[in-house]
Amino acid sequence: MRTPLKAILLAAALQAFMLAGAQNRIQFTEYDLDNGLHVILHKDNSTPIVAVTISYHVGSKNENPERTGFAHFFEHLMFEGSKYIERGEFDKIAMNAGASLNANTSFDRTFYYLLLPSNQLELGLWMESERLLHLRIDSLGVETQRSVVKEERKQSYDNRPYGTMMEKTFAAAFKEHPYRWMPIGSAESINNATLEEFMEFHSTFYVPNNATLSIAGDIDVEQTKKLVQKYFGDIPRGTKPLYRPTIVEPVKTAEVRDTIYDNIQLPAVIQAYHMPANGTPDYYALSMLTTLLSDGESSRMTKSIVNKQQKAMFVGAFPFALEDPGLFMVFGITNFGVEPNELEDAVNAEIHKAQTEELTDREFQKLRNKVENDFISQNSTMAGIAESLSDYHMYYGNANLINTEIDRYMAVTKEDIKRVANQYLTKENRVVLYYLPKESL
Repeated sequence: MRTPLKAILLAAALQAFMLAGAQNRIQFTEYDLDNGLHVILHKDNSTPIVAVTISYHVGSKNENPERTGFAHFFEHLMFEGSKYIERGEFDKIAMNAGASLNANTSFDRTFYYLLLPSNQLELGLWMESERLLHLRIDSLGVETQRSVVKEERKQSYDNRPYGTMMEKTFAAAFKEHPYRWMPIGSAESINNATLEEFMEFHSTFYVPNNATLSIAGDIDVEQTKKLVQKYFGDIPRGTKPLYRPTIVEPVKTAEVRDTIYDNIQLPAVIQAYHMPANGTPDYYALSMLTTLLSDGESSRMTKSIVNKQQKAMFVGAFPFALEDPGLFMVFGITNFGVEPNELEDAVNAEIHKAQTEELTDREFQKLRNKVENDFISQNSTMAGIAESLSDYHMYYGNANLINTEIDRYMAVTKEDIKRVANQYLTKENRVVLYYLPKESL
């Protein structure tokens, strides 16, 4: 069957658009304040919007194993108020100015953002500097957030079907490295922590020399520099040691298998393979492999396991882009009447195919196009650009990867994808978990 001319022209136009986007470099200015705060500024006057973001290089992997969940706890506590912002007023001030705001915590860092009308830039800078310098940490705020975080854990983990999947998988895969616990931490750790411990955590990690202020949008660069100096320049540099774990997880030599009984109706199968850290050459090849296997309706696992064999309602592969070596995960939920071992066999067959068969030129080009399109899309908003600039600086000391990291993906060959499938997706390098309904006990 010949491809219609219209489809060929459409594909060519799409490829040309993506190439043009890739060549449209994101310009930025970066510098350090005397107190160690790293500042990145990107000017885009196309819309009257500005993203004010600040990242702290602290995630769950920087925590004391006896006090897990602190990094995530502070994601909540940072909205409690400060010396000059009354309790409960932080969100109100932002929203009254037409802003949206949020935060997220990962294994490796904590990220806060305000998306504001550009004429409110100074307000956003004042608000972020205020809670960095004068965060309210008192018994009332801590007790309030203890309750909030414990309820979040119940809703997102303990009482949600398959909710503990990530927690159980990482705990089974990591025995030494602090990735063995999730950013949500344990309710027991948060319950037992004292006010003084929370204050100590803040004074250690929430300091200018552990932060990146990234601003993108409708700004005047020189004027913004003056405002940054005005609101952040006098904040004292942190003096306490910053804990950066150097623990290396021992190489796995045998498969780990376990069964978890959960409040679910359909069984699930999880496979997790140890993989290199984000930014390493093999990470990019493995990331492209997950796209090949499960990204979209035309991906291999979806076409074969979900649509053709009908052994799964859903199946997906995901690379965890972590600062230290992480996990390549495959997760599937069985179809009605399908046993978990049948789904596992089907997943293994697709992995074996990736290990033994060559990609066609057409399949490889489609994969490259998808990766390139995703890369461009993630930097299509001011908030996305600000976050990418911050992450690239924080993890690699090179914010310009926002323009060049795509080259690392494009350098991956068909042979690389086949090689990493054989090197990392091995039985002795994996954890396999079956999630089964409690009623099957």
